[in-house]
Amino acid sequence: QCDLSGLWRNELGSLMEIHDVNEAGEFSGEYLTAVTATSNCIQNSPLKGAQHHTKAETSPVFGFTVNWEFSNSTTVFVGQCFVDEKRKEILKVTWLLREKVGSPGDSWGATRVGGRRRKRGEPGQS
Repeated sequence: QCDLSGLWRNELGSLMEIHDVNEAGEFSGEYLTAVTATSNCIQNSPLKGAQHHTKAETSPVFGFTVNWEFSNSTTVFVGQCFVDEKRKEILKVTWLLREKVGSPGDSWGATRVGGRRRKRGEPGQS
């Protein structure tokens, strides 16, 4: 069974820590990105989310939002937790990032989309 709580790292080196998931499936945590399009100093940023939560759920679907502390942007993530053939927990995630623009006419290109895979683990582990 997948447990979202704990430390996760993606292939680019970004770190995410999810605190305990409560009975309603809600959670919070922190995200430290390894990549950014801004020249500002990267900082830990808060995340809040929820997972589809039932007692029998073994591969939960979840979503969370990160409001970046160092830039004028927000990212929403949706994904699912899986256990692979080696019994390792893996998150498959798709994200949308929206950055602030000056006017409605500038909206084209203000939203980016991407996907990542995350593994449970401490910094420096493969």
